[in-house]
Amino acid sequence: MGNLSDKIINGIRAVAGQNKLPLHEPKFDKIETQNLIKCIDSSYVSSVGEYVNIFEKQIADFTGAKYAIAIVNGTSALHLALKIIGVEINHEVICPSLTFIGTVNAISYLGAKPHFVDCDEKTLGIDPLALSNWLDAIAIKKDGKTFNKITGRIISAIIPMHTYGHPAKIDHILNISREYNLNVVEDAAEALGSFYKNKHTGTFGKIGILSFNGNKIITTGGGGALLTDDEILAKRAKHFSTTAKISHEYRYIHDDIGFNYRLPNINAALGCAQFKKIEDFLNSKRDLFYQYQEVMAPIKGLRLFQEPENSKSNYWLQTIILENGYENQLEEILEKTNKNNIMTRPTWNLIHQSKMYNECPKSPLPIAESLAKRIINIPSSAFLI
Repeated sequence: MGNLSDKIINGIRAVAGQNKLPLHEPKFDKIETQNLIKCIDSSYVSSVGEYVNIFEKQIADFTGAKYAIAIVNGTSALHLALKIIGVEINHEVICPSLTFIGTVNAISYLGAKPHFVDCDEKTLGIDPLALSNWLDAIAIKKDGKTFNKITGRIISAIIPMHTYGHPAKIDHILNISREYNLNVVEDAAEALGSFYKNKHTGTFGKIGILSFNGNKIITTGGGGALLTDDEILAKRAKHFSTTAKISHEYRYIHDDIGFNYRLPNINAALGCAQFKKIEDFLNSKRDLFYQYQEVMAPIKGLRLFQEPENSKSNYWLQTIILENGYENQLEEILEKTNKNNIMTRPTWNLIHQSKMYNECPKSPLPIAESLAKRIINIPSSAFLI
């Protein structure tokens, strides 16, 4: 077991070469530059301009959603989605603990409480069986609502997260949500270009969200989007993302407490250019997985995470899972790879263990707690090969 870190380094180098390797870098060329110059020359660099509308259409067409609303980032999109589906102060929202902090912070912005459930080692997303068993144990249905019988609070929504771009078992989660009258808001921040049973992630629940941060499949620098097939929700999202301003030729009239969440035109200009290359990016990342798989498969003590059953993943971040019994080598692997100019990262610290959220309701989390000791993300940029 002692040479595991060296074997990983040699495997990564065999695939990606000898240069300094970041975890995930964007790729730009003349198309982005041309769009940005055109946007600047138009003077429409803020929340009004042609590129925002074009970008929204590109998102909707690619994902199959009826409506896409461009937002300043994925966390803000999730905050807005939870608000417009009715999450309120002191509600509980079910979510994974193995997730990016933005998933959980968006719940807290509304004064609601995250309620953590365990994940599935085969998908890295919420485990439907663990979810069902937990709700059977702690939930009670009354007057069309679901209550946590331990805390007395309403459980109003669930956020399945498609971890590292790999689809969760969203159809099973939807079935459970219907049984308990829970709204489903999909966190597909990492899953642009990922499909489950030939349907794009983020389009199964009432609302889904995407992220276009600098390290995502395509980027707008900072940005996100809200997806829905519901016209009323789409209109509410657009309204609240533009400070709840009522359209008027020159007066500033607002009818609610809205947010300044509209994606600026200059960011959308970047996204429009990036979207023209998305299929190339996705194909390259899939090829990268196969090449990593070839060199990693013979190494004892790990496996390269492969897209789940019934899924086509975008392979946003290539992920090594250490086998049970090898977790004590995690720190050595991270230290050695980074010292050798190969950027690797562990998964996020489990959110239920952070001081802000360590008293929130939670189910037993044995799989999340095990995976947190065994996950390593390795260089995943689309142009590595």
